[in-house]
Amino acid sequence: MNVTKFSMVGLILLLSINGFTQEKFKQLKEELATPNVYRTASGAPGHEYWQQKANYDIKLELDDEKQKITGEETITYFNNSPDALSYLWVQLDQNMRAKDSDSKKIKQDNISKRMYSLSVKPYYNEFDGGFKIGEVKDAKGQSLKYTINKTMMRIDLPTPLKAGSNLKFSIKWWYNINNALIGGGRSGYEYFEEDDNYVYSIAQFFPRMAVYNEVEGWQNKQFLGSGEFALTFGDYKVSITVPSDHIVASTGELQNPKAVLSKDQIKRFNQAKTAKEPVIIISQAEAEEKEKTKSKKKSTWVYHAKNVRDFAFVSSRKLIWDAMGVKFGNRTVMAMSYYPKEGNPLWGKYSTKAVVQTLKTYSKHTFDYPYPVAISTHAVFTGMEYPMICFNFGRPEKDGTYSPRTKYGMIGVIIHEVGHNYFPMIVNSDERQWTWMDEGLNSFLQYLTEQQWEADYPSRRGPAWKITDYMGGDKENISPIMTNSESIHQFGNNAYGKPATALNILRESVMGRELFDFAFKTYSQRWMFKHPTPADFFRTMEDASGVDLDWYWRGWFYTTDHVDIGLKDVKWFKLSTKNPVIEKGLARKKAEKKAKYITDLRNETAIDKTLIEKDESLVDFYNEYDKFEVTELDKKSYERYLKSLSDDEKELLKKDDNFYEVTFENIGGLVMPIIVQLNFKDGTSRIERIPAEIWRFDDKEVSKVFVADKEVESITIDPNLETADVETNNNHYPPKAEMTRFEIYKYRKRAKENQMQKSKKK
Repeated sequence: MNVTKFSMVGLILLLSINGFTQEKFKQLKEELATPNVYRTASGAPGHEYWQQKANYDIKLELDDEKQKITGEETITYFNNSPDALSYLWVQLDQNMRAKDSDSKKIKQDNISKRMYSLSVKPYYNEFDGGFKIGEVKDAKGQSLKYTINKTMMRIDLPTPLKAGSNLKFSIKWWYNINNALIGGGRSGYEYFEEDDNYVYSIAQFFPRMAVYNEVEGWQNKQFLGSGEFALTFGDYKVSITVPSDHIVASTGELQNPKAVLSKDQIKRFNQAKTAKEPVIIISQAEAEEKEKTKSKKKSTWVYHAKNVRDFAFVSSRKLIWDAMGVKFGNRTVMAMSYYPKEGNPLWGKYSTKAVVQTLKTYSKHTFDYPYPVAISTHAVFTGMEYPMICFNFGRPEKDGTYSPRTKYGMIGVIIHEVGHNYFPMIVNSDERQWTWMDEGLNSFLQYLTEQQWEADYPSRRGPAWKITDYMGGDKENISPIMTNSESIHQFGNNAYGKPATALNILRESVMGRELFDFAFKTYSQRWMFKHPTPADFFRTMEDASGVDLDWYWRGWFYTTDHVDIGLKDVKWFKLSTKNPVIEKGLARKKAEKKAKYITDLRNETAIDKTLIEKDESLVDFYNEYDKFEVTELDKKSYERYLKSLSDDEKELLKKDDNFYEVTFENIGGLVMPIIVQLNFKDGTSRIERIPAEIWRFDDKEVSKVFVADKEVESITIDPNLETADVETNNNHYPPKAEMTRFEIYKYRKRAKENQMQKSKKK
């Protein structure tokens, strides 16, 4: 009875320990939503998948004197869900700029002894931001009851909107456009004092339908500034009234070119469709001429866009415009750039070509770009993306020179923001919840595109070694990737860098390019113009590749563990031949090489002669016995041993291979494949790749035996820096110190390196 009790306790303890060890390889079933008729276990949309649709007919006017937008819209909302809806939720993202917005209240502030003026200005900013809603009415002109809750508005319906039906309603509004240099943000204006003109980069300018789906219900989480936009697809008709000397670049296709463009501009645009290089449609000289005079007349630009989730535009009399066509089968997509003279020479040289390269690389890895245009526009603030159009920074010095940081930063942000057309503008993930699903996937493809642009392009994110400082940092300031967008520590590293790196490691070191590329393309094409969740991505990548990746998602996306795999121990073995000539010869050499004990060394000089050397009568057999001598008895024993062996066993004895038992320890906690390079004494090397599953029974320490017909001189873990190992000093056998240089310098403010400017001074 006691033995049984002990056995049961031991079994429970063993299962408990083993279960803890296997936690890193536990399947994700508990973390992921249960598959259903809407979203399948394979990661594909289910046979009853549905999504809502919202069409917009918008008329608006931009006031260039007051920096104000006035608009009215008619929304046709299609309820494709199986549910009757008694109210609708609309996003009012401009309300983030209201004086009493939560975004301002929850922002932490600090004051240092030296503050930039732009850092101080927001404290005195009396800007009257936010939507001013004039009316909300149904199709018959009857007022609809609505309630504004900060950045969200609920519209109460007199009767529920039944499943399968649609509803038309209209909203009138206006708001003041913000100065993009004050308070930051994703849209606004830049004022150019030299010529008294504005460039308007306008987005989130109209009340937009929130997403309603079977995952969240209404996605009515407040917009606090970080989590971007969960939006519904639809068709847009937008009429934008601006000063008649303005040029408007926009989501969609221009419907009335003859009303707003000259004959020469239309001719150049048509030439650009088949051009091999970007064609200048509006030149810098033409734009500079318009800067000198301000027209009091107005013109209306009409744009239509089909199956888009949002709409944005740029307007100014300062804009230069160039374009070229990109062929996708029998379609021509117009890659275009709009920028003020302040962007040249960088923008005229690089922008449109960066758009073209982005479309080509992203399409190769996902799907052919489906929209008719892809536009890059110049803005003073950081990059921001919308369907078919994006706002990008990157401005040279006034003398036309620029640093490498400015050049590559501009090209990189154009690639990134144009790339957002794919994620999330088409593969329409919920940015309000999961920033990584658009920023991380997009940053990964940005890296691939940058490397297509130029060998050794200085990409900020993608290579595994670039994320190690972050992952090995203070865990109190690190969040798991699977953290809500508004609650992320270190936003750039978490939502951009780490997921991009995780995908690159998957592609290069876990799955291989062929399996990864097929699975990634499958995900992209499955969820075009739909609303995927993280579970849909995880499941599709496994379903299309046949690779169980739950351990990878769990470690990289659900924890803050980091990679630190160290070489703990190496033991060298050789197969014993039992041949006394060989074995005793090796034993003699080993004994001769053995280090002498300190007392023995000192006694060689301290003791003139031992007693046995002085008195030979004390000598017996054991004083003359050579234990390394091969005797007849040894030879006969070896002959008997050989007779006992099979032919296969005798063949094994002929091999003179080396066996190396290598022990690895997982210090960082994140299980990963072990990539080992054996460096041999003859100068050659060999790489062994061990799947991560080696850690499944012990995630702290594992051993592996390697066989080689040559002697190993050294062993290195992760020789090509593939796994984001944060500590490489413990990756070597024998251990070696890695040199780091330090310098003594006098503290000074260091300016960005602008070699072009320096060369001009010479």
